[in-house]
Amino acid sequence: MFAKLLTGVALTGAVALGSVGVASAATTSTPTPAHQVNCTRAEARLSALETKVSTWLPKAQAREAAASAKGRTQRAKNIANRISKVQAFETKVEGKVAAACPGGSTSGPTATS
Repeated sequence: MFAKLLTGVALTGAVALGSVGVASAATTSTPTPAHQVNCTRAEARLSALETKVSTWLPKAQAREAAASAKGRTQRAKNIANRISKVQAFETKVEGKVAAACPGGSTSGPTATS
């Protein structure tokens, strides 16, 4: 009795897995559409980022100078590292926006891959 039950379960599992394999082989993958970039929005966000960085940067440089003057070299080094990371991020974002919107401000989405 137990052998018949075990055989039935094994047979059902094999049929189920076999049909899944056939079904997954029959499906085709469709290519994903290109990413749409709204250049106007991207440039507005870049402008906002540049405004924030230009406000933050002098304050951070002042903190770095104050830390150096007080002899807190590790703190000054950490602030300098953060300044360089923020500047690198700003450059990276500018590059991405420039690559996605080569003609400057345009009035519509541009397809990029």
